[in-house]
Amino acid sequence: MPKITRDSLMTLEAYAKARPEFRSKVMAHKKSRIVPLGAHITLHFEDELTMRYQVQEMLRAERIFEEDGIQQELDAYNPLVPDGSNWKVTMMIEYPDVDERRVKLAALKGVENRVWVQVAGHDKVYALADEDLERENEEKTSSVHFMRFELSPATVAAAKAGAAIGVGVDHPAYTASLDPLPEGVRASLAADLAA
Repeated sequence: MPKITRDSLMTLEAYAKARPEFRSKVMAHKKSRIVPLGAHITLHFEDELTMRYQVQEMLRAERIFEEDGIQQELDAYNPLVPDGSNWKVTMMIEYPDVDERRVKLAALKGVENRVWVQVAGHDKVYALADEDLERENEEKTSSVHFMRFELSPATVAAAKAGAAIGVGVDHPAYTASLDPLPEGVRASLAADLAA
């Protein structure tokens, strides 16, 4: 699967001109990659396009144009691009009320390890979460986690062949699933996998 390269990025000037159209394209693309699990957890399945957009936005916001700075952004975001045998996900836990959020994040400690995907006919695969750094402390979990779902060759083949895909979370304080995923989402995720 392709990674973001220096050559795939636009200069700051080119991005300023292309940004409205590029942003519109990425937002439309993201719609088939977002999976809500209940009212408070949302999974954003990442790919090269979503991460390239993040890099372009970071370069723009920070006015980064030196090669070292660009390489640092590539090094930060490329690990979030699937490599053909997995899905990479940003999980958002969202409670608008600050007091409720504090209570719920305390109750949801460990939730990042209880998120699963399942391709029909195969076992559930639980997330490998926050491999870059710990996002949970003794009091609460974080509202953002980065996860990887590593799939066996047989599971990859089944997903590529059109098998249904389900996603869920089975934490004692929060249980929800979307099983099966809508066809547009299933097809988008299957496209992340190598044949």
